Amino acid sequence: MTSTPPPSSLDPEIAARLRRGADGLVPAIAQQYDTGEVLMLGWMDDEALHRTLTTGRCTYWSRSRQEYWVKGDTSGHFQWVRSVALDCDADTVLVKVDQVGAACHTGDRTCFDADVLLKDAAGAESAVDTPDADSGVPAVDQ
Repeated sequence: MTSTPPPSSLDPEIAARLRRGADGLVPAIAQQYDTGEVLMLGWMDDEALHRTLTTGRCTYWSRSRQEYWVKGDTSGHFQWVRSVALDCDADTVLVKVDQVGAACHTGDRTCFDADVLLKDAAGAESAVDTPDADSGVPAVDQ
C-alpha cells in the first residue's frame, strides 16, 4: 500500500505545467553544474520540487520508503542547488547542483560509474559529429 503525500506548496503555475507519471512523480536528473557530469536520477513529486526550489537543497521522494529525503541529511554528501529546469515536455526536471562527496548511495561519485555498457571506441566517429571536410560544419544523417 502506498501513502499519499501531503498537499504541496508548489507554485500553481509550475504545478500546472508538470507532466507527472501515474504515480504523481517526475524523474529528476542531478548534474554537476560546472562540469556537466550526470550524477544521479531521483524522483520528485510537487512537494519535493517545491522544497528543492525553496531550500537550495535537493529533496526527493523515496519510492521504496514512501517518504521525502534531502540529499546529504544522512550521508553528508550534499547537493547544493544551482539551477532547476524542465525539459521541453515538462516531464523531467534537470537540477544542476554543486555535489559535495559521492552522489551514489554506493559511495561512487556518480550512479553511472560502475556499469558502463558502451564506451567511445578509439577512432570511432559518428556522422552526426564528424565535420564535413569542405565546410567544417558537422554532417547530419539524411
